[in-house]
Amino acid sequence: MSLASSDIKKQLRAEALARRNALDPVLRAEVALQLGHANDLLRIEPGTIVSGFWPMRSELDLRPLMFRLIDSGMRVCLPAILDKTTIVFRELKRGAPLVDMGFGTRGPDGNAALLEPSVMLIPLAAFDARGHRIGYGAGYYDRAIARLHADGHSPRLVAVGFDCQEVPRVPEAAHDVQLHQLLSDTGLRSFPLAARPPAYAPINAFHAS
Repeated sequence: MSLASSDIKKQLRAEALARRNALDPVLRAEVALQLGHANDLLRIEPGTIVSGFWPMRSELDLRPLMFRLIDSGMRVCLPAILDKTTIVFRELKRGAPLVDMGFGTRGPDGNAALLEPSVMLIPLAAFDARGHRIGYGAGYYDRAIARLHADGHSPRLVAVGFDCQEVPRVPEAAHDVQLHQLLSDTGLRSFPLAARPPAYAPINAFHAS
């Protein structure tokens, strides 16, 4: 990636995060509760291994959804940072101890089972209408997804964020992976192909089934 593209990503990240930070905290809490029912749209089957994330700062809070998934028979895991380049996914269980994971997040300790997710709920700083994502700059998820692909896995990639984090266009590099879907405050958006407009299921479909 050229320096110009890196600078563009940095600017887009800062602007999108500023918009997210400006959202009313009450609105963010209401959206988190609504997303507790998001499997009505995601339609993840019991027994599926799903990676989520413990919210930091103004991120969309997935905890209501993650615990509902656990109660519905899915195995949920959270990222754990091993070093400056690597994350693994440890199983989240009700009542199990959580430890500081850095950056203001928490997760299962080293006694938790290591899992390989087939559905990944991924945090982001920004995204565009083609399904390209800007993360926080450390590249943990890019490397984790590449490792899963190398091991023969093809996880479903569902980014999670607010619509206000959308940007006109994300500069992409050769290693970037296009998202399959985005779960946001207004629903579930699918990105089947970069050349097509995204399919969309609105948030009022959460209770449709």
